[in-house]
Amino acid sequence: MAPRKLTGKVRAVIERIRVMVLFGGRSAEHDVSRATAVTVARSLDPDRYEVIPVGITTAGAWLLADDARAMLENAPTASLPNAFTVSGTPIIPPTDPGRNTVQWRDSDASFNVDIVLPLLHGPYGEDGTIQGLLETAGLAYVGCGVLASAVCMDKRMMKQALRASGLTVALDVVHRDGHAIDSTVASVETAFTYPVFVKPANMGSSVGVSKVHDRAELITAIELATRYDEWVLIEEAIVGREIEVAILGDDPAISSVPGEIIAGEEFYSYHDKYESDAAQLLIPAELDDAEIANVQALAVQAFAACAGEAMARVDFFYETEGSARGFIVNELNTIPGFTNISMYPKLMEASGVGYGALLDRLIELGLERHERRQNRAGRQRL
Repeated sequence: MAPRKLTGKVRAVIERIRVMVLFGGRSAEHDVSRATAVTVARSLDPDRYEVIPVGITTAGAWLLADDARAMLENAPTASLPNAFTVSGTPIIPPTDPGRNTVQWRDSDASFNVDIVLPLLHGPYGEDGTIQGLLETAGLAYVGCGVLASAVCMDKRMMKQALRASGLTVALDVVHRDGHAIDSTVASVETAFTYPVFVKPANMGSSVGVSKVHDRAELITAIELATRYDEWVLIEEAIVGREIEVAILGDDPAISSVPGEIIAGEEFYSYHDKYESDAAQLLIPAELDDAEIANVQALAVQAFAACAGEAMARVDFFYETEGSARGFIVNELNTIPGFTNISMYPKLMEASGVGYGALLDRLIELGLERHERRQNRAGRQRL
């Protein structure tokens, strides 16, 4: 069967921007990405954009998501599912700079794209790997670049960058898989009192994260975390409020109103984020003007410390008792959740930037960055 031409509906006199929405991926956050892609694709203005949905399987194969594309072309007459299926025509990932093309695996046929919108949470997507591939292929893309993506995905390196910038972060002990767990446990029990948090250094959406209350739980949690990454962080448990700030742009970076998460479980777990309705998202957070200004400034500082571009969600603990260290940076997410219940778009909406306008701006930022970089010396413009 010959590959279907990607002409889409009748195009306007001014051609629409072709956006490859890249979803799925090889990480444990595969299903979250599939759900995010539906919300994003539904919200891209069809008069301005032609959406090319491309799914990546858990094994790493790239597929033109034929069913998803057909659904989008028939919208709004056809309802969309809660998550796109990663199935369709096999294609070859882009590698040829200057052509902006993606080719079918079993054919000479190809199609052009103007910009890629990666919605790949976690490793092999949020960690600089996809960004590096797109840079090599000379394709514009949305979001942080290779450096910020890699630094923010690796919590060890992120915390080093934040500390170097003078920001307060949680105290931690690092464990590497293959090293003696007993030695790590001894270090943890010297540094902290229980409970503590154990998390893979390279993972998001609270996947592989545990709150532990004793030595036996700690050993089990370390073993769980090493299923997801070679490096594990064991962090002090901070008693404080969970405050989040969205960042848009980078020159200048604009911070949103802060929001607060009140977890429905002992901590804001994967189940709490995506599978239950117990967690509460308070937007705006109940903070006074000085606190708001402080956390917004710290969010911009954290974003700059990690070489952020275009967008991120900066997560804080607000400690007002005990050591009373104030706002403590927990982490930065360079591809934050974009579902209809996700904090990043909700924070931006509360700050006056609606979902559709937010996507417009992120695409503009990606195209502008691509144009700037193509004009730099040492880059051959094809």
